[in-house]
Formats: sequence, C-alpha cells, structure tokens
Amino acid sequence: MSSLTSPSGDTAVAASPEDAHPKPPRPTIRQRLSRLDVSVSPYLYVLPFFAVFAVIGLYPMLYSLYLSFFSWPRFGAAHGDAVGWANYLHVLEDPVFHQAFWNTIGIFALSSIPQIIIATVVAALLDTNLRGRSWWRMSVLLPFVVAPAATALIFGSLFADKSGLVNDALGWFGISGVQWHANRLGSWTAIATMVNWRWTGYNALILLAAMQAIPRDLYEAASMDGAGAVRQFRHVTLPSIRPTMMFVIITSTIGGLQIFTEPRLFDTNLQHQGGANYEYQTLTMYVFNTANSSTDPYPRAAAAAWILFGIIVAFAIANFLITRAVQHRSAS
Repeated sequence: MSSLTSPSGDTAVAASPEDAHPKPPRPTIRQRLSRLDVSVSPYLYVLPFFAVFAVIGLYPMLYSLYLSFFSWPRFGAAHGDAVGWANYLHVLEDPVFHQAFWNTIGIFALSSIPQIIIATVVAALLDTNLRGRSWWRMSVLLPFVVAPAATALIFGSLFADKSGLVNDALGWFGISGVQWHANRLGSWTAIATMVNWRWTGYNALILLAAMQAIPRDLYEAASMDGAGAVRQFRHVTLPSIRPTMMFVIITSTIGGLQIFTEPRLFDTNLQHQGGANYEYQTLTMYVFNTANSSTDPYPRAAAAAWILFGIIVAFAIANFLITRAVQHRSAS
C-alpha cells in the first residue's frame, strides 16, 4: 500500500490492488455440492450401463478374441495350445462359410435396400394430411410388435412348398409353384419378405420423426417457387433428413448382416443348418452351428464371429462413405 500527497499537503492513502478487487467469498458447502452434482452426476447416470456392458458385453468379446487363437476340444476342461491364425484360416477356407457369406449378402440385398426405399415412401405418405394419421402411424408398427416366432409361422404357411398361399396365387397366373425351402433364390426372397414386413414400419417411424422436424417454411417457399410434391420431396425432404437416413442405412446394414431368427425359424425340417444344402444358412447361423460342431467348436466359432464383425464394420464404413458421397453430389 502506498501513500500520495495532495496539492493541499494532505496525505491520502492509495487503494491496493487487493482492495480494488476483493476476493470472492468462499463457496458454501451447499454450493460446492451443487457444483459437484453438475460435474459428476452425468457420469454416475451412465456408469450403470457401462458397468453392465463391461461385464456381459465387453468381457465376452475380448475373451472370444483371445479364445480364437487357441485350441479347445469339445469336451476339454480348458483351452489348450495356441494355434495362431489357424482357426481363422479354417473358417475362411470352409466352403460352407463361403456359401453362408453369399446367402447373407443375398438376403441383405433383398431386404435392406427395398426396406429403406419403402420406409422412406411410407414415412412421406404419413407426413401428409391423412385422415386418422395417428391410427395409420400406429398401425405401421404392428408388424414389429408381433413375435418373430409368430411371424415365421405366418410366412412359413405363405411360402410352404406344396400348399402355400403364394404358390396358389402363382398358379392363378399359370406359374408353377416354387420350392421355397430348396430353391436358393426362393428361400432368400421368402426370408427377405419376412424381414421387410417386420422392420419397414419401424424404420418408417424413425424417418417420419425426422420429416416432422423439418420447418414448414421450407415447403411453403418451395411451393411459392412452383415446386410440386415430388420436387419438394427430392430437394427439401431428402436433404433435410440426411443424418437420419444415414443412421437408418447403417443400422439396417448391421441388422441385415446379423440376421439369424428368420432363417432359423424358416427351417421347417428342424435341421438348423439353413436348408438341406445350406441354401439359406447365414453367417450368424454358421457361427451358431460351428459352436455346436465336434472339433474345436468354441475357438472356431469365436474366429467366425470376429470375421463377421470385420465384415459388418467394412460394410458399415462403405455405406457411410457412399451415402455421404451421394449426399454431397446431390447438394452440389
């Protein structure tokens, strides 16, 4: 603290920096707890999920990766010697795996691509001024509520080889019946129809939520510029729902490559191998059947599961890059 002398001779005491900027009062215990709640509580809320995921999700994944490099006989007490990449090579060289891969790709192409297109069209129709819009929006979700086993029973009757309603309908047009369980393309079509029937409405509601978030001013401006409904859909709706569309495409890709329930229940002979000659065995069914085989079932099934994981990641990245490139091209 310093002193200053005024012209009259009086001495004045100058204020110190501490006096000019006094220290803030110390926060109370309640204020400290409030700050702690804001900074710590979000982590506490998400901690149970990550704790459960680490126990029942992450640990089995990492252990399966570790197990895939060892040999473990079916009735052995524990895994044996390390075999390196032998399990992966065995899976990649297995002709049944090759057939399961192409079966999965075929069912995926017949299900996911039409499913996204139809879901987008249905969402656009539900976004219009329909009478009873709430009823229609709820009704498209009904197939998703039906149990997969019931869905398989229904479509198993429709696509029965000898007495199915689909073959009867084909007979009306002079077309001979299809052996849906023995014909490779026929089985793909039947399973893809089951998948589309169950998941199209679910994806349509996700896209509908994105469409309803679009500002209506954009449609009014487009209408004033003379754009019709189709041009509004192409130049307003689709560009506005790009993030949601990308999410639906990626999730459909992951789900399509992991399909298991529909082809397993479609196997009416209870062989659980996807047809007599593996006509519709998928990659997940291959993993399941490998885990129940006689020679090193668990390590080879783990190797097959990680190969499937790599395939899904590759397809998801490819879909992301292709979708983004198409969006950038349409935007330019």
